[in-house]
Amino acid sequence: MATDELLLAPTTQTQPVALGKGVVVGGDAVVLMVGPCAVESEAQLRAIAEAMVAHGLRVMRGGAFKPRTSPYSFQGLGVEGLKLLRRVADEYGLLVVTEALGVEHVPLVAEYADVIQIGSRNMQHFPLLWAVGELDKPVLLKRGFMATVKEWLLAAEHIRSRGNERIILCERGIRTFETATRNTLDTNAIALVKATAPFPVIGDPSHATGRADLVIPAARAALAAGADGLLVEVHPDPTQALSDGEQALPLAQLAQLVAAAQRIAAALGRTVA
Repeated sequence: MATDELLLAPTTQTQPVALGKGVVVGGDAVVLMVGPCAVESEAQLRAIAEAMVAHGLRVMRGGAFKPRTSPYSFQGLGVEGLKLLRRVADEYGLLVVTEALGVEHVPLVAEYADVIQIGSRNMQHFPLLWAVGELDKPVLLKRGFMATVKEWLLAAEHIRSRGNERIILCERGIRTFETATRNTLDTNAIALVKATAPFPVIGDPSHATGRADLVIPAARAALAAGADGLLVEVHPDPTQALSDGEQALPLAQLAQLVAAAQRIAAALGRTVA
């Protein structure tokens, strides 16, 4: 896609992206990626991993490097967080998706993660996009919270132009005039991307709403719009979370999330991986 005319035009089917361990995003099954906003401890990760395995989930998300709006907020455990993620994931047979903040982080994150996330604030950090574009590893590209769909797709093209076509898009809510929720989940964008781009697309109801009580309803909406999966923050005790506890789904409600996803998927002739 070198010209604007090739964007937002009818396309062929979604090109599935294999993550490993038989998990594929963009196929018949929707994929739920769950875990903490920020890695805090091994005990925290173990509790989440045990719940994931109990519900048949295979992909753990978690932040080791945290790009926080305030420099005085918890910034993550860094390398130690990556090591904890990998250790627990390997013990429970899970895959890991975590964020790389800068070009200098890419080799390090690639060593520990199965999927490299590019966060909303870095959607147009072009050197970072080029760096992950030169890897043979899946990339999860979040939409910038002030980005148009066209800008989002062109950011994906920066990755693809360097040879990496294993790209998953993530709609995580955009900033609008509405202040009742953290962001506004753009289900239009999910449906549009499914109709006009070859990349799988997933929804992030946690960042889109900023409220734990709205995560499951927003997750249902994302899947109904055609999302190939979900990226959801969960925590054993959100009141004690070091990052974004107000939007973390209590781990005790993971069963409700999975059941809701299964119902919507079944209505669309899909399953939950």
